[in-house]
Amino acid sequence: MAPMIDTLDAVTQPASTNGQSSVSADSIKVSLSFSHYPGGRFAHVDLGLSVADLEEMYRNMLLQRRFEERSAQMYGKQKIAGFLHLYIGQEAISTGSAYALELGVDSVITAYRDHGLALALGMSSNECMAELFGRQDGCSKGKGGSMHFFSREKRFFGGHGIVGAHIPVAAGIAFAHKYKGDGGVCVCYLGDGAVWQGAFHEALNLASLYELPVIFVIENNQYAMGTSVDRSAADPNLFKQGASYAMPGALADGMDVFSVCRAMQDHVAMAREGHPSLLEIRTYRYRGHSMSDPGKYRTKAELDSHKNEDPILRLKSYLLEQELFAIETLDVIDEEVKTEVLESVEFADNSPLPPLEAIYDDVYTQQDFPFLLI
Repeated sequence: MAPMIDTLDAVTQPASTNGQSSVSADSIKVSLSFSHYPGGRFAHVDLGLSVADLEEMYRNMLLQRRFEERSAQMYGKQKIAGFLHLYIGQEAISTGSAYALELGVDSVITAYRDHGLALALGMSSNECMAELFGRQDGCSKGKGGSMHFFSREKRFFGGHGIVGAHIPVAAGIAFAHKYKGDGGVCVCYLGDGAVWQGAFHEALNLASLYELPVIFVIENNQYAMGTSVDRSAADPNLFKQGASYAMPGALADGMDVFSVCRAMQDHVAMAREGHPSLLEIRTYRYRGHSMSDPGKYRTKAELDSHKNEDPILRLKSYLLEQELFAIETLDVIDEEVKTEVLESVEFADNSPLPPLEAIYDDVYTQQDFPFLLI
């Protein structure tokens, strides 16, 4: 099923010299097209997903939700220190993306709201919770914390704390894929606030110039910290930003896992052919920007209205309406996930702290500076 195509008409003025037009007094009219993947448009059969895939998608989205809920509880108990940015409400993006990628071949990089993507890519709840606890068995050996999840095996290259700083790194990873000819692509996730960092525009320009196999994915959760995108963007349709760099732009519904999956399938296919692209996925985070954010910049009515679009409940309703699963089966999955997360807390609590001398490990000091082979 093809995506619906929206068309935007943009008007540009001809260049002028000394106040006089150098070509014509008439304006130049430019028509630009952007793909749109509406929620509720796609079924699992359109995406080539099996019933077994649907069960795993539902399980993984629930795992992310229960993991984040338990993380918030452990933060309150001071088991977790530092920053904690929860992914609650955005689970359709990570899970839908994972089913469009070749795991272990394709690369993924993101900002500091990274727990959901880590779990979607197959990192264990044990290693993720241990990292939050700052323990040696964590995915970054307890030295990265919430904002710096990594897995070389899963090709998950962070977890980055500086807004927008990872976007040029994504272009570099994509360049490595192209240089090595390994067929892999890089998916770079960023928030709507990062769009206004200069690094975003520099990276998109280079990606287009070099025809890199990369997809830049804007997880537009409506608020850059506490400022809504409508107040921070002259044009809140962020998918249009790619037009300045001769890059296809598209919009997907981040509260519908099938919309995300179909959009990512199309954009990954473009990337494999050497065509970078920009994909805006509109979603909504149900918690504050971080644990220190009470979220008073939005009303309870707004929050409640978006909870009716909960991506997990939407998938659950689909599974029941299509009579693919019984409610009892889905309840069992939820209980299994809750047990897994509880066990990850026990695992993290029993994991040792990193030894003091480990602070010097994994720091390059050699004269020839051997680069990390990705």
